[in-house]
Amino acid sequence: MVKILISGFEPFGGDAVNPTGALMEALVNEVMEGAELKTVLLPVHFDECADLLIAEMEAYRPDIVIACGLAKGRTCITPERIAVNVKDIPPGSYADNQGQRPVDEPIVDGSPDGLFSTLPIRAMVDDMSAAGIPAAVSNTAGTYICNNTMYRVLDYIRVEQLPIRAGFVHFPASTEMAVMQPSVPSLPIPTMLDALRIMIRTVVAES
Repeated sequence: MVKILISGFEPFGGDAVNPTGALMEALVNEVMEGAELKTVLLPVHFDECADLLIAEMEAYRPDIVIACGLAKGRTCITPERIAVNVKDIPPGSYADNQGQRPVDEPIVDGSPDGLFSTLPIRAMVDDMSAAGIPAAVSNTAGTYICNNTMYRVLDYIRVEQLPIRAGFVHFPASTEMAVMQPSVPSLPIPTMLDALRIMIRTVVAES
């Protein structure tokens, strides 16, 4: 049985919902062959987000960590290739949910400039695409909370030399969000949930 820890985020940036929060709710009672699932909802706050996820990792001792976040404006589901050691909010962008606006700050002093996902991201994309779900590998997780979370988790695994595969997946806006913002690309929550199930099955098969 492969133990998988999956995280999502609370709403941010003025939006009333975050589709990854809905995905976590939907997975609470999910039963999947070969996998034991645990979900956690994270705050959109620099460093606290990763602190909470790492604490869950220490308590649960998963084999796999799949962190999920919202990338409003993207047209498909995008597993991330790499996280970079910087937190930065460009002028005009929204602060985190506690009003923090870091600029050009390292996430972890002295750690590598970048850390690669250890999830089978290409297989995940291929399996979603084969199921008719739009997906692509992304080469930038940004410099906001999602990148912060991905980097801290991968650095924690690196420092502690843990046998855990981990990475991050960005999801587009949900159809519910697009009702109020019709120009924003979106996917229905059921489609995103199917995609997440596919990715879970992929990592189980690759484990």
